[in-house]
Amino acid sequence: MMADEIWTIGRILKWTEQYFGGKGVESPRLDAEVLLSHVLGKERIYLYVHFDEPLEKGELAAYKDLIRQRVQRVPVAYLVGHREFMGLPFQVSRATLVPRPETELLVQAALERLKGFAGDSLLFADIGTGTGAICLSVLHFLPDSKAVTVDISPEAIAVAKKNAEAMGLSERVEFLEGDLLAPLEGRRFAAILSNPPYIPDGDLSGLSPEVRDNEPITALAGGVDGLDFYRRLCKDAPALLEQNGFLAFEVGIHQAAAVAGMAEENPLIARTEILKDLAGIARVVIAWRGDGAR
Repeated sequence: MMADEIWTIGRILKWTEQYFGGKGVESPRLDAEVLLSHVLGKERIYLYVHFDEPLEKGELAAYKDLIRQRVQRVPVAYLVGHREFMGLPFQVSRATLVPRPETELLVQAALERLKGFAGDSLLFADIGTGTGAICLSVLHFLPDSKAVTVDISPEAIAVAKKNAEAMGLSERVEFLEGDLLAPLEGRRFAAILSNPPYIPDGDLSGLSPEVRDNEPITALAGGVDGLDFYRRLCKDAPALLEQNGFLAFEVGIHQAAAVAGMAEENPLIARTEILKDLAGIARVVIAWRGDGAR
């Protein structure tokens, strides 16, 4: 790419798509468009309407820098500083996982079941909140709800607080720093939600470079079999639920049955549900305290 050439939006996108494809980037055209939209401060549709518009030197230089980082497998979300989740914009940083589409099933399941609660009882907890994507999405779509979140990382909490402020939700959410359920002792919730680390330690090296080399390892590693955090949650979380309250966990592939079994071993849990995503993968486990009637 010659800096003194005239590069229009259409030409630079075509070149970048081919370059990314040759470097093994999974979604070369989409990534090219998202990065250029970010540089120009425009929506992606702008690129199609103004495909013959030339880039200024400063824009080209900024875009080339993002191209360089992307082929080094830095995730697009980290490069642009945000990611959409449940139709909402969330700031991200290297202290947080990038919110993923499969986690939306957990949020949707929580929304459907929390509608059975009302008033002061509509308080839920989010364990390992990261960007706050789970709890803030629920708060956004359930205006009467309130949340308490926990994360062991102060850097992640700082990101989640910024997201809460940007979405006008700060007054409805409490952020606590600590290890899993420890900061919640003595409190009761309609639901406890979590997308904990669930990658088996032996599988970490096989993750894509975007994930393995950039996202926080503490938010990924789930122990030898990937189930360490579920064991702790299934043992202690039911005691923090209201009667007829529920736990809702995202799980990894082939983990749902094991996690449901752990939950059922707790005498406070009356029944469990396993929900599949659109690909037919068992992705969410729900565990109810009491008779589950609502």
